[in-house]
Amino acid sequence: MDSVKANVDTYRQENNLPADATVPADAVTSSGSGLDPHISPANAKIQIARVVKERGLNEEVVQNLVEKATDKPLLGFIGGDPGVNVLKLNVALDDLGKKTTAGR
Repeated sequence: MDSVKANVDTYRQENNLPADATVPADAVTSSGSGLDPHISPANAKIQIARVVKERGLNEEVVQNLVEKATDKPLLGFIGGDPGVNVLKLNVALDDLGKKTTAGR
């Protein structure tokens, strides 16, 4: 419990959230293997402002990339909850960054 509480505090600080902000569970816990390639859409949404600031990108562009990287359940209900494929999202962000720097 102590490590989860510390993770909650760190997550709030890194994402400029108030001390009483609700934090998605997947943001402060890890899978058994620690290799889960997905995060919840709520977790991704909270991090958009930080990603925009760190990468110098437009917020709407990042939101669109998050949407494109979100895997949805088959037929809207088979396969569980939606999840943002972090690898797919980071590759898209890196590719966008390369295009941005190449145009300078």
